[in-house]
Amino acid sequence: MSYILAFDVGTTRTKAVLTATDGSVVASAAETYPIYYPEPDFAEQDPADWWNAIGKTSRQLMAGGAVLASRIEGLAFSTQMLNVICLDGKGNPLGRSISWLDCRAHQEAASIMRRLGGPKIFASLLGTAITGKDVLPKIWWLKRHAPELYAGAATFADASGYLLYRATGRLVFEWSCASVTGLFNLKSKKWDGVVMKLLGIDPAKYPVLVGSSEKVGGLTAEAARHLGLLEGTPVFGGAGDAMSAAVGSGAVGEGDGHLCLGTSGFVGLVTRKRVTGRRGMASVQSADPEKLLLVGETETAGSCLKWAAREFYGASEDDPAIYRRMDEDVASTAPGSGRLIFTPWMYGERSPVSDESLRAGFFNLSAGHTRAQMTRAIYEGVAFNLRWILDSMDELYKFRPDPLRVIGGGANGAPWLQIVADVTGRRLERMSNPQESGAIGAAILAAVGLGIHPSVESIKSVLRPTAIIEPHPAPRKIYDDLYAAFREIYPSIKGLYHKLNRIN
Repeated sequence: MSYILAFDVGTTRTKAVLTATDGSVVASAAETYPIYYPEPDFAEQDPADWWNAIGKTSRQLMAGGAVLASRIEGLAFSTQMLNVICLDGKGNPLGRSISWLDCRAHQEAASIMRRLGGPKIFASLLGTAITGKDVLPKIWWLKRHAPELYAGAATFADASGYLLYRATGRLVFEWSCASVTGLFNLKSKKWDGVVMKLLGIDPAKYPVLVGSSEKVGGLTAEAARHLGLLEGTPVFGGAGDAMSAAVGSGAVGEGDGHLCLGTSGFVGLVTRKRVTGRRGMASVQSADPEKLLLVGETETAGSCLKWAAREFYGASEDDPAIYRRMDEDVASTAPGSGRLIFTPWMYGERSPVSDESLRAGFFNLSAGHTRAQMTRAIYEGVAFNLRWILDSMDELYKFRPDPLRVIGGGANGAPWLQIVADVTGRRLERMSNPQESGAIGAAILAAVGLGIHPSVESIKSVLRPTAIIEPHPAPRKIYDDLYAAFREIYPSIKGLYHKLNRIN
């Protein structure tokens, strides 16, 4: 039997997942690493941490004896996106990676969109308007504030490109990751030379583009030793986390939708239609060369639960027992949480409102509310934000995905899934190993590249849901009322957010 090794390279940890060629999980191992916050609005990571985590988890799986290295047919990465790494002429990082969480470049984002005709025209060209968390403003920030670093960079890479280089010795940029840079033309599937020229960005700093299921090369001898694999093992392009997760969900046909409940949360919809991103949604290249992915992301989903676990329940780390206790409290509390509303905007928001100044909060809190009600309000608040994204897809583009495949670590929590189904009014289809969907998607892409599957869409018959969650009718009225109030909060007090959290 043949196997594929896939790596899900996230914000705070990397997970190595050994799969069969049909995406079924055989074994996994994980390793964590830090985020650095050297200044206000800055968020950085050390690229070496990712590579070290990949090596450690891969060697751990190989040492476990589940499969011989000679049985690994290929490997691929599913990676976090929207980061910037400056590489010198030998492929070495000139400093830390600027993380997708980093919002230092908010002024550059506004300047770029003004230069290119304003947010609406910019979105019509490249799929969405941009914020200070996006790649293009970060590149401009480097030009303005770190000109020596910009000039010294022979190549701009992201997490995917850096790891593909470490694995194969070849500098490339995978096209689903490229599509979120603001420099990728969705129509031509090439770097947008016009935008680069208008903004004075040297096109020579961006490497050749590769497809998600395209073979990039074979493992170098050094990389093979680091991973405990055989030299020459094929390495494929893989995809960004959202695009890999879409494949791993099995929602790969026209109009199919999936919902991810991870550290962040997002709704993804597959379409051949090229729509302009609005309300913070982005139209990006999917892992399928024939299709795009319309994505709406809420930046802190599981992060809100993690905050509650720490602050309300005293958890010092990710303790499954604490989350079970939270689920018990939520299940014992009536829908609506005593008409308490939580806004899940811990670190600004991208969709359905794109505003870095937003912050989370409780509305309508009284002395009579309990910890259990506050916890349930957090679960419901994330669900309200996801419903707003889904409703925006319907209101703006007439897309209404139903059912929704559901993935991410949050899909393992039955109370949260039922709340999301009840709030959105959508049928949810839970996948097997939902927390591994990104890695499963990357493994499937490698299998397509190997010719095991004829196309990305062909895997619809392979990846099937293991559980169905139907929305309950009873809480519909209270959720509709609270959702209507939830949508009023931002337009009512956005000026206050701007005053309190003015980005410096």
